[in-house]
Amino acid sequence: MKRIEIGVIDPQAEQSALLAWAERADSGEWLPDGKATLNFTSFRQLHDTLTSKRMDLLWFVAHHEGLDEPQIASQAQDKYPNLKEDINLLTELGLLESKGGKLYTPFDEIVMHFPLREAA
Repeated sequence: MKRIEIGVIDPQAEQSALLAWAERADSGEWLPDGKATLNFTSFRQLHDTLTSKRMDLLWFVAHHEGLDEPQIASQAQDKYPNLKEDINLLTELGLLESKGGKLYTPFDEIVMHFPLREAA
């Protein structure tokens, strides 16, 4: 099962973690393969980007893979008023892929994290 983890991060903490990771990698330390992640700097940014309509569109494509944009538009019966823009954004984020004009989701599962406190 292929999954992506989506979350809200503190950019400064993330930068420190990336620098530490790069240092370990540069020293030759073996590091496990990374997991697919998509991070936002605030819950508002996450919510404004991954709207309920866009999440519905992801679910629709996952259950009707291989359709092109006009087919989605006709089958979804105007459920997605900004279909072209939403497809473009979700593709830029890596949540949708287009192969020969047909749309697919590269993930089977999305896990969202929203920390309320910093880990101790």
